[in-house]
Amino acid sequence: MRTVFKVFLFIPFVIIYSCSNEDKTSNKGTKNESSELTVDKARQEEIINEHLKNGAWKYQLYSQEYQSEIDKGLAKDSTIAYLWQQKSMPLLKKRKYEIGIEYLDKAVKYDRIKWQDYRAFIKCIFAKTYREAILDFEDYKDRFGYGFVMDHSFDFYIGLSYLQLNEFEKADEIFQKDYKYQLKENGKDWIHHLDLFYYGITKYELKEYQKAVEFFDLALEIYPNFSEVQLYKAVTLRKLGKNNEAKKYDVLAEMNGRKGNTINEANSIYELYPYQWTWD
Repeated sequence: MRTVFKVFLFIPFVIIYSCSNEDKTSNKGTKNESSELTVDKARQEEIINEHLKNGAWKYQLYSQEYQSEIDKGLAKDSTIAYLWQQKSMPLLKKRKYEIGIEYLDKAVKYDRIKWQDYRAFIKCIFAKTYREAILDFEDYKDRFGYGFVMDHSFDFYIGLSYLQLNEFEKADEIFQKDYKYQLKENGKDWIHHLDLFYYGITKYELKEYQKAVEFFDLALEIYPNFSEVQLYKAVTLRKLGKNNEAKKYDVLAEMNGRKGNTINEANSIYELYPYQWTWD
């Protein structure tokens, strides 16, 4: 069963990157349009060690010195995808999306299989350019197959993007397909509470209130104090005329929300997630 609570790492660069390197399941082929096969890997590793591990990482993440060290490495070899990703990452955390994604595009150019799904994640959760995120994920799936990035399936982010575009029927179709696929492949213990939350939100937006409550209840089985689920369950119960029960979840939602029992994704410390509530 997946662990509900994340352990936040103290090295700043790790949080946004740590899950982006997960195995890509159902790999269909080798359409990695990068210069990966023509470069000197040993030389690139030397540059990474000198200018990233023993260079940029010794400075504060958002400092000019951090960027300058990476630039020195790129001056020696501009095809090192990891340096471009590390150059983009602190900019994205500072919400400088346009320039950050320009650098991330370079990472994808030189190592598509490693960084395109990560870029699509950034477009969905950070930059919030949902149509671009959908295109990036769908292209990646066409090239390499179904898989996961940052703890969630590609289809999770595609469904979430459609939800944010108010294309509720399309979101419902994607979430339903992914939910059934994950149940079949891995069983119910594999399903993430956020998958269930956003599937329930989609049902709420479609005015399928009883179905929404069912998915909210499944999410609460995994994460019993999840305040957003309790909040939206209260709203949904009122739609069903269950006002007394709704009041109970109003109280629980605020109590747990003020305790910090909210969306607990690693990158939620940088960005509010869709339908996330703040109590301050």
